[in-house]
Amino acid sequence: MTGPDKRALRNAFGSYMTGVTVVTTRTTDGTPVGFTANSFTSVSLDPPLLLVCPGRFLSSFDSFSTCSHFAVNILSEGQEEVANTFAGYKGDRFARVQCVPDEMGSPLIHGALAQFSCSTHQSLDAGDHQILIGRIRSFEHFEGRGLGYAGGRFFSLGLERSALGHAGSTTVSGAIVTCGDGVLLEKTDAGYRPPQIPVPDSSRLRRDLVDSLSERGLHIDLGPAYSVFDDGKTWSSYFIASASKPYTGSLEVHPVPDIPNLPFASKPVHDMMNRFAVESQTRSFGFYLGGADRGDIHHLPERT
Repeated sequence: MTGPDKRALRNAFGSYMTGVTVVTTRTTDGTPVGFTANSFTSVSLDPPLLLVCPGRFLSSFDSFSTCSHFAVNILSEGQEEVANTFAGYKGDRFARVQCVPDEMGSPLIHGALAQFSCSTHQSLDAGDHQILIGRIRSFEHFEGRGLGYAGGRFFSLGLERSALGHAGSTTVSGAIVTCGDGVLLEKTDAGYRPPQIPVPDSSRLRRDLVDSLSERGLHIDLGPAYSVFDDGKTWSSYFIASASKPYTGSLEVHPVPDIPNLPFASKPVHDMMNRFAVESQTRSFGFYLGGADRGDIHHLPERT
């Protein structure tokens, strides 16, 4: 019997928003090891249990599957580089972060939103992963917001809320909608732009965008914010999205590689779409927040 398509299944799993953790322990010779995981959940309050699921592809898998103790660090927003380090950096990961050992020797990462020190309660085989259940021996919890993960990307809910909560006099919201191998664009007298709407109420921004595009025959799955900028006249918020149903309206489908050659309605939109074309090659998207000419890209690449 043929099982489900693995990529499609991973994408379906990825629609569930989670936090981001770094799980740590030490090898038998005392070397610290760790990996980035969103496969984390609470299990029980009495006794206090949690679980994580290290994958068999990890170079440190044997250490985690047989460890007697480990720690789980729930990352805060702004700790993207920590997540990236433990997701794929091949050198000494612990030389790139600040950490201290807990009572059992597992590294606790500085700046984490919460830290759990655990003894291993149970370790179970589970396909291409291991279910590692830990009994919480001690923990710390700090003020702040957590780093999120959904749709193959990190996101900061606090950062997005702050950016999208602008109360300017003129606000628009749009969606960079992928459709097959292309992107749906609206042609105006000034040039191309993603489909967008005026926003009378920022508290309903996402819902109004989805509803308005649906009325135009464009049904979308709306993802995270991609670019938020103020050009001095208009506060613009654009999201990454994908068409959830076939589209036959007036918007034009343009292949992503053709984007750099298209005339766009404004320089900020031109810069945004060219960045999207580049980042689409690796599916490693960032979140831009700033003005028309200057701002910060919070680069949150897809994990492998």
